[in-house]
Amino acid sequence: MILFVSDMHFGHGPPAMDRAAEAALVACLRAHESRVEGLILGGDVFDAWIEYAALIPKGATRFLGVLASWTDRGLPVTYVVGNHDPWHRDFFETELGVHLVRDEFQTDTQGMRLQVIHGDALPHAPLHSRLAKILLRHPVPVALYRTLLPGDWGMGLARMVKRGLDARLGNPDIAPALRTHARRLLQDGPLNLVVMGHSHMPELCAWPEGVYLNTGAWLGTRHFGRLEGRTIQLCQWKNDNVHVIETVTFPPHNM
Repeated sequence: MILFVSDMHFGHGPPAMDRAAEAALVACLRAHESRVEGLILGGDVFDAWIEYAALIPKGATRFLGVLASWTDRGLPVTYVVGNHDPWHRDFFETELGVHLVRDEFQTDTQGMRLQVIHGDALPHAPLHSRLAKILLRHPVPVALYRTLLPGDWGMGLARMVKRGLDARLGNPDIAPALRTHARRLLQDGPLNLVVMGHSHMPELCAWPEGVYLNTGAWLGTRHFGRLEGRTIQLCQWKNDNVHVIETVTFPPHNM
């Protein structure tokens, strides 16, 4: 079984809300760990993340502990960064054993080819969003930001900027644009499954070309996805249990 979860946005709200979201995620991961074969984090794990040479943002410690314990056991964990959490250095890779991906991720599993993308700044996005992604990930402005702003100031400014990014989440055009892009990817490439986040709108779509899963958001609604054998499911963690919302089984010729 492979689990997909995104858009936790740790640090988004009051500490009590963060702790509740983290505790629920840890419980969900622990409930699956006897069967899990891999975990893919689809971006925006943190509401803002700026990693300095010797400093990382505090929070989500128990969640990070689960990641470390899983990778210590040899379970692969892949983290595709989003638009809120791109400024990683090497902490996740060297300290936690997590494979960090800064753009998109493709892999083969169960005879299928899947692609994971966070979903920000794709071809559908406005020009200013695509330019912002380039600017915010270019090594020169990133290095200047880390050098000129101390940790607390840097995090404070990042949280201010992300409030502007949050405004885009209310845009009703994002979810259908991601869905359209996913179908194009399935039509153009040898893919069976495309997984995205970003829109905070969970959905599972099956077409002749393949399947699209949007994991929605862990923040607030506790949605996630899981792939086991030939079955992909959109799920919700509710009342300390997994509730399956929708299931798609891949036909034999897609295996």
